[in-house]
This record gives sequence, structure tokens and C-alpha cells, in this order.
Amino acid sequence: MTDGSARSRTGLLDHAAPVHLGTPDAALRFSGFREPGGRHLIVDGAEAFELSFPCGSCALLFRRLDEGARALAAGALHDHLDEGVPAIDDPSLRDLVSTILPEGTYLPLLLSIEPVLVAPGDDHDYFSREQVTHRGIDPTLGAPEDPATGYYRGPTRTTGEHETLFEFLVPMVPPGWNDRERVASYEERLRAGGAATVLAVSVLDRTQPFDSFDAHTGLVHFVLDGHHKLEAAARLGVAITVLSFVSIDASLADEATVTGLPELLAR
Repeated sequence: MTDGSARSRTGLLDHAAPVHLGTPDAALRFSGFREPGGRHLIVDGAEAFELSFPCGSCALLFRRLDEGARALAAGALHDHLDEGVPAIDDPSLRDLVSTILPEGTYLPLLLSIEPVLVAPGDDHDYFSREQVTHRGIDPTLGAPEDPATGYYRGPTRTTGEHETLFEFLVPMVPPGWNDRERVASYEERLRAGGAATVLAVSVLDRTQPFDSFDAHTGLVHFVLDGHHKLEAAARLGVAITVLSFVSIDASLADEATVTGLPELLAR
């Protein structure tokens, strides 16, 4: 079920069984749950995003920290994605993706998402709307959480009596930095029915405040390639294909919940 908080549709196009991918010396990695300072997405050795704290009751979070975060797919991988990915079972594509992912176990998903571009504090901002309704404002902050970047929303699903699943696409490069001519070029391609695929590494984080029966789960896709095509789809109000590798190791949700995502997304 999708609510009206943001005009977005999604569909599960394909999925595969969890697979071990990645390289130990990848430019991208997730900091461990027990490392000092909480969870982070690390790019080129720098903390690029602060993620939800692993306490189980803390707020959902993705906060941009480092302006050096960058798109990671290039060359043959970028070209492959630019042609569109019709199915998930493509060994050559997995080999290319494996060169930029940190070593670990991933759930591959191929999704169709109509993205909605969100600015912090606007009418569709999760942090200043649904999160405040869910848990109030953190008294130590005195304000809603701030992602410090524009981002995109996918759909919101009610997955149980007290369970809501939110979907986010978080660009490594802020939308305002996108090249206008490239965005326009992708708009023309999508308008003509052309194919293109966005690549993301994702985490599934669940939070439930101590004083609430209601839980929020965030499926957070960090965009590794496709920033211009993603903005083009949002501007046109059309769906785009997203190839997501959900990290089982880096997610706060347990393995059974992560591997159960295809069933939830197919509803």
C-alpha cells in the first residue's frame, strides 16, 4: 500500500538469492557497528554519510558529511548501466559491480521506481514530517534531523499493523551539482521510451522508539551511478530502473527481514 506523502510508484522487476560480492580494498565501505562514532558510509577513506545509530530505537538517518563523496561507477560499468539492465542474472554485470562494492553478502534487487525529489524541510521531507510525527523532535537537537542534502523518495508501504516501510534514494553527488545538459539529455531519452538503469548499494534499517508500538523501516539506496538519469526521471514524473545491492552485513534489520524484502516489495 502506498500513501499520498509523495507521489511515487515502485515495482519489483526481478530479484536473486543473496550472493557474496565485493573486494576488500574497495573505495567504498560501511563502518562496523562497534567502531567508535557510530555507523558511516566511507568513501575513499573519508566519512561520506552518517547512518542510523545501531541502538534499535534511535532515529532513521542518512546525513551527508563529506563533499568528496562521488559517483563510483565508471567505464564499462557505467556504459552497461546506461544501456539499461533488463534482468538481474547477468554474470558480467555482477563482476563489474563487484569491483566497487565492499566485500560482503548482498541481496540483489531490480526495481522500477518513480522518484520524487525532496529538499530538507519541504512538504515531502521524511525527517521533518513523518519522523517528527512518529517520535517527536530530539530534545538534544531542538529541530528535526537534517540529511544535509537533497534526496529522492520512493514509495511508503504499510507492511504490518504497526510497521511502515519507507524507501529513499540518496545521491552521492547532490542534485544541485548535476550537469543541466546531461539531465536534459536523459529527459529526452526517457521521454522517448529509452532504457537506463541506476546503480545503488543499499541498507535496510529498522527503528522502534521505546514508547511506541509503531516501527519505521528505511530501505536506503545510496546511488553509485545514475545521478543525472535519476533527476531526469524525477523531473518527468516517470519510473526508472534501479539495480540495488542490499548489504545484509551493513543493515540494522536482521538477515531474515532483509531476505524477505522481495515479498514485501512485490505486494
